[in-house]
Amino acid sequence: MIAFQQEAIFLDRARLLARLGFGGMMIPHGYSKMMDALGPGEIAFADPIGLGPEFSLFLTIFAELLCALFVVIGFKTRWASVPPIITMMVAAFVIHGNDPWNKKEFAMLFLVGFFLTFLMDSGKYSVDQLIKNLKKK
Repeated sequence: MIAFQQEAIFLDRARLLARLGFGGMMIPHGYSKMMDALGPGEIAFADPIGLGPEFSLFLTIFAELLCALFVVIGFKTRWASVPPIITMMVAAFVIHGNDPWNKKEFAMLFLVGFFLTFLMDSGKYSVDQLIKNLKKK
């Protein structure tokens, strides 16, 4: 019984570390894109799936900033992991599809990380768990 409890604690800490690590490292990318979008001048952003550069940029900022923040705090972690997964798939396989590995490696690392947060969910140290605890009372 004690070994099971220790494994559960270890897993919850691993979930927290994955969320903080991958979500926390993604936020600055989304933030810098948002600042560029709010700055003066025209928006120069890729349109990899034909939605227009402005809308593609909006979706990328949504995934890299807002969804990454939700992953960090553990709010709707599985749902919040999906947009970054899609964004990193597009970055790795569409934007950098014909590029050498070193150009797509960064997107692939984030893709794997957010896929792990999707699989593991938020865990004990999260807003999701706090909400569950409040609903029980």
